[in-house]
Amino acid sequence: MPEFPASEVAPLEDIVEEARRIITAAHERDVPARLIGGLAVRLHVPGDQAPLMTRAYKDIDLAAPRGRGKQVGQMLEQLGYVPEPAFNTANGHSRLLFFDVPHARQLDVFVGSFSMCHEIPLGDRITSCSVGIPLAELLMTKMQVVELNEKDRTDIFTILYHHDLSDDDDHINTAQVATMCAADWGLWRTTKLNVERVRDGLEAAPISAEQKAVIVGRLEQLWERIQCEPKTRKWKLRSRLGDKVRWYEEPEEVDQ
Repeated sequence: MPEFPASEVAPLEDIVEEARRIITAAHERDVPARLIGGLAVRLHVPGDQAPLMTRAYKDIDLAAPRGRGKQVGQMLEQLGYVPEPAFNTANGHSRLLFFDVPHARQLDVFVGSFSMCHEIPLGDRITSCSVGIPLAELLMTKMQVVELNEKDRTDIFTILYHHDLSDDDDHINTAQVATMCAADWGLWRTTKLNVERVRDGLEAAPISAEQKAVIVGRLEQLWERIQCEPKTRKWKLRSRLGDKVRWYEEPEEVDQ
């Protein structure tokens, strides 16, 4: 497990260090919470490397296994976060909301799965890695965005550049990505759309030709693996409708 600063009583102003503090506290208390979103991308970068691309982070997002949201919430209150009681009572089975009042920051906890344009199941795999959710699921929380924006594209570039592809969770687990896409035609369709967008967006990215080549190579390898995976009956039935029926949800905005 990486070494992080010791826990403090109140949230830190530096959001990256605050994310580290929360994960340190989770390990200290044996709480099954991991980072999700842009800060997970940032802290998954190997410690001896500078991130390929950096961006501003507005809020902190966490993921927890189903049934463990209450435990995560108790930890966050101990760390100085203020819960949103009405929201948490109504939505606590799938999502919790907290606030870092001094720094005007929001903290979301996704419980059991990440649901926005598409649902990315997490289950017990949440704690497969020590800092953030596994790279496969983390990548797919970005690839599932129908209206891909600059921060999402930056995060995808960063994940693909810093992490090789394999069938284990020390890397981007291509078997896991392929399985998710083979079970859900809508997720497959949006992923296909974003593979094309990411490839096109690389042309203007402020990185070297060599760095772009690494990303393109891994992107193409990933898509080939997705395409080779046998599709489920559910996927095949939904594919008959194609784009004639909307294949995604229109979620409320969540900063990652």
